[in-house]
Amino acid sequence: MQVTHIEHIGIAVKSLEDSIKFYEEVLGLKCYSIEEVKDQKVRTAFFLIGKTKIELLESTEEGGPVDKFIEKKGEGIHHLAFAVDDLKKALMEAEEKGVQLIDNRPRKGAEGLDIVFIHPKSAFGVLTELCEKK
Repeated sequence: MQVTHIEHIGIAVKSLEDSIKFYEEVLGLKCYSIEEVKDQKVRTAFFLIGKTKIELLESTEEGGPVDKFIEKKGEGIHHLAFAVDDLKKALMEAEEKGVQLIDNRPRKGAEGLDIVFIHPKSAFGVLTELCEKK
């Protein structure tokens, strides 16, 4: 697997509106995109810092994955996403090495990326996303 860079850091929040205000007014960043990813039951907001992005995640549905995360752990870092050049190859290599996966094939994520998630049990407690820009 060849990781090229940290694609983004996902942060679970209760309110995109409140969170965006903090990132813009306190940190001086600019939100450049807000979108809904219906199959993941989230709305996202993105900020770019150098080559790395911050992705804020707000649940769109009670009982959705981000809602459950916030209920269990509170707001905060939800996942770490790494960019790879060949997602299918990275997924195959991870499977061959016995990594516990959440996704067994790529799916569409925010910003049109193809994504897969590695289970936190295989990544020392960190929900890990692999991303490929198509």
